[in-house]
Amino acid sequence: MSEKLDIVLCCSAGMSTSLVVEKMQDAAKEKGIDAEIKAVPVSSVEELDNSHKIDILLLGPQVKFKLNELKEVYKDQNTLVDVINMMDYGMINGEKILTDALMAYKKQ
Repeated sequence: MSEKLDIVLCCSAGMSTSLVVEKMQDAAKEKGIDAEIKAVPVSSVEELDNSHKIDILLLGPQVKFKLNELKEVYKDQNTLVDVINMMDYGMINGEKILTDALMAYKKQ
């Protein structure tokens, strides 16, 4: 993958996800994937849609109720919007979360 991917994780406050972001960044470096990965609170995610292109938007399990709404917001940008597996999120398995997200992104 030669393009730089913009991956945003969204949770209720943006804090619990920061550990997941760190693990995902480490996994991306190990795999040679050029990606900018950051976390934002769900309250501010709608503000991002016009400011820059998001390739992958991952929701923490605690905000999965926003899935359909955010899929609608980002449908014209070809953004993958998905929910992080609860077990992987709880175990802070950044490598698996990244791998699953990249596989889903390639399939869309």
